[in-house]
Amino acid sequence: MLEKIIFNLFAFTLFILIFIKFIRKNDTTYVYLLITQFVGIAINFIELSLGKSFGTIVKLIMYLLSVILPIFFIWLEYKKKIDFAEVFYIIVAKVTILIGKEDIAKKYLQQLAEKYPNSIQGHKYLATIYEKEEKYELALEEYEKTYELNQEEKGIYLKIGKLYGNIGREKEAIQILGELLKKKPDYYEASMILADILNSKKEFKEAVQVYMNALKYRPADYDLYYNLGMTYTLLNDFAKAKECYEKAAQINSVLYHARYSLGQINLLYGDLEEAEKYFMECIEAEEVESGAYYYLARIAMIKGETEKAKNYANIAIEENPTLYDKMADENIFMPIIDEVNKPRLSVDGKKKNKRKTLSKKEMFIDLYLDNTCKIVGKLNNNDIEMMENVKKTKQQTINLDNEIEKE
Repeated sequence: MLEKIIFNLFAFTLFILIFIKFIRKNDTTYVYLLITQFVGIAINFIELSLGKSFGTIVKLIMYLLSVILPIFFIWLEYKKKIDFAEVFYIIVAKVTILIGKEDIAKKYLQQLAEKYPNSIQGHKYLATIYEKEEKYELALEEYEKTYELNQEEKGIYLKIGKLYGNIGREKEAIQILGELLKKKPDYYEASMILADILNSKKEFKEAVQVYMNALKYRPADYDLYYNLGMTYTLLNDFAKAKECYEKAAQINSVLYHARYSLGQINLLYGDLEEAEKYFMECIEAEEVESGAYYYLARIAMIKGETEKAKNYANIAIEENPTLYDKMADENIFMPIIDEVNKPRLSVDGKKKNKRKTLSKKEMFIDLYLDNTCKIVGKLNNNDIEMMENVKKTKQQTINLDNEIEKE
């Protein structure tokens, strides 16, 4: 009984202190803390009235609501200079983000930023939401406020550099990322973002240097070799690109796109057997499956294997209906295009989109290599050879039919 009386006096004192804060600061968020305290006090009062205990768990809840939480928030305010309202808004924002209600979270965070302009977490979470919504100017503004309040957090400075790149202020982005790498040469994320920005500015040689420096610290990184391969591709240095893609494929055999690019480069050099080998390895990967079948169909046409080419073409079109129009426009498929199945679904209504997991950069490299094959590669130069092979195959079929008739 004495314990309950002491508890009530202590809890009631804390309740009065929080109520005074509520009045002084005129902040309605304290009402939520007062309600939790009241619930704990009410539970204890009911136990006193009935003369029995509700058990250990209920007692723990009672102490948590009426004593522990108020003491914790008072300690935060006096020792850490963090107001209860700031903590409350952050908790509500986190919960609403977790359940997918980001619009509600944004409203709370905007209120927090207005009421507590020095709230680091408030600006940081608000910036994250803006960045996700691709409102890069607003995100940048919030990240800059966060960094002004805490310049020790290098991750925020990295975000600022990245966003400068996103909004077309590459000069500032390169300066920031360069500063980060000067202080920390093994900063992997800064290297990747800086190289991406340099690639976007078509400063490919500078991007190569960034990747090469990063490889000193991470010599077995798939993404570094793969991205370096893409940059060498844009430099038309296909020999070095091939080396990088091969290393990437060795490092991670589960990711297929390096092998897909290797298939394209081998086609460019006219090495059909190697190209076919790589594309056959890629048909299990959804993101490049349709493209792999498309190239296998091209290789089969060059070899004069029209039946095999038709089979590959049909699978490619089934996976990606847009490939039908692409094939119809290419001379190499002229002998079989009328025998290939037209898409059963319109492009807009197709159910499958196997390439949706590819990044914009990867799709650009695919298209670049495809166009390069047509312009300077041996693949397009083999159209005449392909036509001769088709004629030979047809002639062999006619001869075989004649022999059967004679017999």
